[in-house]
Amino acid sequence: MSKKVLIISTSLRNNSNSEILAKELEKGAKEAGNDVCFISLKDKEIKFCKGCLACQKTGSCIIKDDANTITEKIKNSDVIVWATPVYYYEMSGQMKTLIDRANSLYTADYKFREVYLITTAADEAQEAAEPVKNGLKGWLACLNKAKFSGCICGGNLENPADVNQQTELMKRAFEAGKNI
Repeated sequence: MSKKVLIISTSLRNNSNSEILAKELEKGAKEAGNDVCFISLKDKEIKFCKGCLACQKTGSCIIKDDANTITEKIKNSDVIVWATPVYYYEMSGQMKTLIDRANSLYTADYKFREVYLITTAADEAQEAAEPVKNGLKGWLACLNKAKFSGCICGGNLENPADVNQQTELMKRAFEAGKNI
């Protein structure tokens, strides 16, 4: 059965390792026959949440920027894949800002049930991704119909496009896409 898959790449770096892995997952998901939408935050305007909670009453944020369009895509997708570099053992600021701005989903009838994570870090230890996983799981704890479904964690990726040299990791991303 075909799924509507949304991949959100949160890195602002060109040739970023997390985006390269996300693109590889996208290839696998498309090959499996899924309807895939890929969004990069590179050229998006996403302002900080003001904490007014109006979105929980109106269904959308009062701030008019790209976050509202992206949140609507999140709401109407079956599967969400977040891709982020690990910065100081945490998700990118862009990812956290978008998660905060997706607060309207708390009271919405969202479709997604599966949420995946792609992380890349200069640190080679897999533990470098744990705080990122915990942050994403914290968001999901407030969205009780969705669950954390898996993570592809790449390490020892200090320079742009280093991931292209890690063939096993690239294969894992492609296969994860095929198996969504």
